[in-house]
Amino acid sequence: MSIGGNIRALRQERSLTQEQVAEALDVTFQAVSSWERDEYRPDTDKLIRLAGLLDVSVSAIVEEKERTFKTKDAIYNWEHMKTYVKTTAKCCKLYNTLKAVDYAVAAHEGQKRKRSAVPYIYHPLNLACHALSMGITEDDIIAACMLHDVVEDCGKKLQDLPVDEPVKHLVRLLTKEKVPEDQRGEALQRYYAAISQDPKAALVKCIDRCNNLTTMSWGLSRDRIYRMIRETEDYYPALLAVVKAAPEYNSAAWLLKYQIESMLDIYKRLM
Repeated sequence: MSIGGNIRALRQERSLTQEQVAEALDVTFQAVSSWERDEYRPDTDKLIRLAGLLDVSVSAIVEEKERTFKTKDAIYNWEHMKTYVKTTAKCCKLYNTLKAVDYAVAAHEGQKRKRSAVPYIYHPLNLACHALSMGITEDDIIAACMLHDVVEDCGKKLQDLPVDEPVKHLVRLLTKEKVPEDQRGEALQRYYAAISQDPKAALVKCIDRCNNLTTMSWGLSRDRIYRMIRETEDYYPALLAVVKAAPEYNSAAWLLKYQIESMLDIYKRLM
């Protein structure tokens, strides 16, 4: 597909009219129409502003579609992951995890990952499978992986979770307080400072960040991606150090550091 075809397709995907695009870029709608017909190309300044308006990279506009790759939002089937986690929990006698899986599936029912049709439960199941794949079979950690978002995103109360106090403690640490934007910086500092006091909470949070980094290319705007990169650079080295300092999580710390820093480098180069 040509540049004009890309502009038209991206505009239509976002339910924008040519007039709306023209107004946002301070050009005439005839100019937008000429771009979409490939009669003219937007100059560099307009191209950059157009990419910002459409919330894509400049390359997404100028690359011919024949040179792009097919992508997918989910690698594994969430129901298969659920079966794996529950089977492992039964074999390892992870009783909190068994209750947490069913509770999380019900709590997140109907929720989707940002900008996708992927059921939200895919995310906590991914965390649980990630931890298990690193040889971590501690009941409170796997259960916390499953429940880490139910209080923050599902309106559930901490005291109502069907798990013991150690798991509730981890979920409490992993739940962000909702504050106005002008208080976000201070809230983040409190949030990560509290997590850094508990190696298990730090471990779950690092696994959570790994999964969020893998999906932010299609789930977040460019501004949010930039903000997540900054947040990761600011807070996660300290969390990884906490994880590494716990001998039982030393190997996991190595893998998580590699995954987080590799993904950050990829995003920086592509942006």
